[in-house]
Amino acid sequence: MAYVPPDAKWYVAELVEQITVAGDPRSVVHRNLVLIRADSPEDAYEKALLVGSDGEDAFENPAGKKVRIVFRGLSELSVVHDELDHGAELLYGERIGAPDEEIKRWLRPKEQLSVFRSIDRDKSPDYSSGEILQEARHLSKRSTIRS
Repeated sequence: MAYVPPDAKWYVAELVEQITVAGDPRSVVHRNLVLIRADSPEDAYEKALLVGSDGEDAFENPAGKKVRIVFRGLSELSVVHDELDHGAELLYGERIGAPDEEIKRWLRPKEQLSVFRSIDRDKSPDYSSGEILQEARHLSKRSTIRS
């Protein structure tokens, strides 16, 4: 078993969920990193599974097609060794003997980092919620009428 500090209270879980849209043969897989507050690795595991299963859903997209989000399981569960604060290390990976060429392939310019990339919805199935979109339109119309 990995080293877990006796006072550890935070864990990072990687949840794997699969999204399908009726009539589209492609599925979308999300690997979500979530923070888990727990008193032990076993407690963290159970809580991570609960967070994952709580995320399961089914709804219609704006085109009226059935969207299903299914929690497939965990791909990782790690303890956070540091106190949660600016600069705290949440996760780490280790690779021994990685050549410089491989390390350079891991590095991305700013515009390719996830937080700066635009979402290209044209390439993926539409798994947006039709109900939420309809409510947003309704609120927008009400806001315009009041102005």
